[in-house]
Amino acid sequence: MDKLKFAIPKGSLEKATAEFFSKSGFKIGGTERTYRPTINDPQIEMKVLRPQEIPVFVNEGLQDLGITGEDWVKENRADVEILQNLEYGKIKLVIAVPKSVPEGTTVGEFMESIWSQGKNFRISTEYLNIASDYLKNTPQYKKRFGNSDPMLVTPWWKKGDNSHAKIFLSFGATEAKPPEDSDCIMDVTETGTTIDANNLRIIETVMKSSAVLIANKKSLEDHEKREKIYDIVALLKGVVDGSKRIHIFVNVKKENLQTLLTELPALKNPTISPLADDGWVGVNTVIEKDCLIGLLPKIRKLAQGLVVYEPRQVLALDEIARRTEGQCAKDSK
Repeated sequence: MDKLKFAIPKGSLEKATAEFFSKSGFKIGGTERTYRPTINDPQIEMKVLRPQEIPVFVNEGLQDLGITGEDWVKENRADVEILQNLEYGKIKLVIAVPKSVPEGTTVGEFMESIWSQGKNFRISTEYLNIASDYLKNTPQYKKRFGNSDPMLVTPWWKKGDNSHAKIFLSFGATEAKPPEDSDCIMDVTETGTTIDANNLRIIETVMKSSAVLIANKKSLEDHEKREKIYDIVALLKGVVDGSKRIHIFVNVKKENLQTLLTELPALKNPTISPLADDGWVGVNTVIEKDCLIGLLPKIRKLAQGLVVYEPRQVLALDEIARRTEGQCAKDSK
């Protein structure tokens, strides 16, 4: 098999990606000095790219795998397979307007108020396609312009037939554009602090996004590459699952064991081990973190010596096996 080409993100997702990989068992080195870092797996060839570009290169088959934001997959309209939500790098893509706009105003109402004054509506964003789709789906836009496309404006070209709604490509400092250069913005935020500091207010959330693992669909059709890809999925998904679960060990009297298992269905498929005292057994299993508070009162009455660990990974190998079998079934059709 040729080396699996794997693109990881530069920029805002870079540090979190490195930390995530360190928990998975992969060791990546040299990211501060080169765009071609090393990894402790001879079957993988890594490259560092901007998250905006990664969906395009994976879609085109130039990279087999990539980590990017869901927002950039949607913006690029990339035909890729999303294999795993990695659940870090969480942001919201929002629309924000000057605070002078009355509270409770929707995007559609805001656009209508501008058009009713005989003006063109202007929005600044890095997300041209998402913004175009979003504006076109508002009732006010549809009523005035039907299915016509808003005009996309970049330094190199203009596209779209409706100059009454212009979407300007922003290269950063998007919050600085209103009110002189745009009427509002579509931008990403984690807390909204920067938006508020620039005298803007969020009026609508367009989408929520986090880091995702994506694959080229043709790479998944290659048997050897698919097997390797799902090995990687297992390790990365293990980190996601490990962050949500805990590993518990309890000692319980044999006479209370069945009651414990019956009353605590969250303790599914536990490992039961004999102890030095024949009257006791050890029970260990993995449960959802959120379950522990509710389970504790019953555990306290029926058992003793509760030990709780936070695992780095929980590998759902049976689930990964089902995924690969499903892909094989697709290939055989």
